[in-house]
Amino acid sequence: MTKIFDDPEEFADDQLAGFLDLYSDRLRGVPGGVVSLPDGEPKVAVVIGGGSGHYPAFCGTVGPGLATGAVVGNIFTSPSAAQAYSVGRAADQGRGVVFSFGNYAGDIMNFGIAAERLRKEGIDTRVVVVTDDVASADDPEQRRGIAGDFSVFKAMGAAAAAGADLDEVERVGRASNAATRTLGVAFSGCTMPGAGAPLFQVPAGHLGLGLGIHGEPGIEDVPLLPAEKLAALLVERLLADAPDGGASARVAPILNGLGTTKYEELFLLWRHVSSLLRERGLTPVQPEVGELVTSLDMGGVSLTLQWLDDELEALWTADAYTPAYRKLAAPVARLDRTAVADGAGEAGAQEVAGPASEAARSFARTVVDALRGLQAVVAEHEDELGRIDAVAGDGDHGRGMLKGANAALRRAEDAPAEAGVAWVLGRAGRAWAEQAGGTSGVLWGAALEAFGAALGDERDAYGPEQVADAIDAFAESVQDLGRAQAGDKTLLDALLPFAASFREQVATGAGTAEAWTVAADAATQGARATAAMRPKVGRARPLAEKSVGTPDAGATSLSLVVTRVGELLGAR
Repeated sequence: MTKIFDDPEEFADDQLAGFLDLYSDRLRGVPGGVVSLPDGEPKVAVVIGGGSGHYPAFCGTVGPGLATGAVVGNIFTSPSAAQAYSVGRAADQGRGVVFSFGNYAGDIMNFGIAAERLRKEGIDTRVVVVTDDVASADDPEQRRGIAGDFSVFKAMGAAAAAGADLDEVERVGRASNAATRTLGVAFSGCTMPGAGAPLFQVPAGHLGLGLGIHGEPGIEDVPLLPAEKLAALLVERLLADAPDGGASARVAPILNGLGTTKYEELFLLWRHVSSLLRERGLTPVQPEVGELVTSLDMGGVSLTLQWLDDELEALWTADAYTPAYRKLAAPVARLDRTAVADGAGEAGAQEVAGPASEAARSFARTVVDALRGLQAVVAEHEDELGRIDAVAGDGDHGRGMLKGANAALRRAEDAPAEAGVAWVLGRAGRAWAEQAGGTSGVLWGAALEAFGAALGDERDAYGPEQVADAIDAFAESVQDLGRAQAGDKTLLDALLPFAASFREQVATGAGTAEAWTVAADAATQGARATAAMRPKVGRARPLAEKSVGTPDAGATSLSLVVTRVGELLGAR
């Protein structure tokens, strides 16, 4: 929801004033929009525009190598003819003007009127309408203009920057539009400043296929798809609508976020999109992944493909420098792509296990089973652990624990048959630390290594005393790295009671499984007791009062793990 505003009715003008102040070194405001400061020899003026709410479109792409000016209307509303005329007149450098915008009735009428007025004053003015949205109509000429706007604007801006005349810039714009296709999906609607609800709702568990960029919902709701299938949907629909003569094997892709879709989500989706394009024999050329044409706070994504010939590829890859889009070939060309090794050799090499006793190899198999149980219980409680952690932390504990557990289990399961318990736990601990990250990743990774090192691979037998020593080593590692103590509301408040109880049980003659089960009960009680505590270290400390009443996530996850491992040991 758009939350920062003064008078909602003045939002478009107010944000533009801030934008102009920010970029006063390269742009100037004129009635109705912005124009770029002069750049060398006079050029054809490429003037783009539409409603506000789409940043970086439209004013964010004004500058050398791209647009000369942008007309800025109210939110999702066509600029007036007077605004388009004002910006077009200010942008003209004596070589003519090309207006370009998406295919919407209001824009066509108002830019058309402005073009006529400029022509009457002796300024040759052309119009290029963008029609890239494959979902909006079967007839290409009836389609809306969405993120493909950028592809067309970029081609014309580069042509103008290279000194092309008005006829050439117009021709390039039409050729670029004819080669461009876009399809988008929405996960959530957008909310106008001051409004209490979004313009549309996407049903839970669904996505809106074929959205517009003015708050229009998709043309149909389909079940939400995992990233790989969403990528396939976008790619296949666009390839099925390839332009006539679209036999070119080179495409310029834009994977565009609509407003609240995170860049990390786009990067993940691009991984699948790029793979699919290459599988279909296409070569992505300098792809753009990010926000280029948004819709306020809409959750969604669109994929644009422009099929390239030699001319369009040169224009797509040409330099540009604007507030929101910067492409400079020279610094990239200087990079030495052979200088940095990828590091895969060491990590990917087959590791050879050291010598191990039969008892160590047998114990290693027990450890692999225990890690399977650990991974399963963490997966079962991932959401709960995240919820607990979010009360006074960042909510990532469940996800981080599961990522570490998955990595440790994979490494342990891949261990050679001759590997001993110390070797397996050492590799599993390193995998946990490498993949999980965060505090818990460091602590669990180092502690598993310490547990294994205390056991060693040379013993002829492993009894309760050796396990007690290993548990103590696990706890000491956590204390040394975490620099916490009992009562600080950390996993130690479950771990230390567990270690103490296990050793007490061993002292009375209990076996490993029996001692572990009793100690797991002590860990559970210790974890529950953390609900009354105030954190004294770590990320939760500034929100100490807020955390009272909620147990510590780290202590809770440890109690769950040792309880599950105890059940497995008892069953054996």
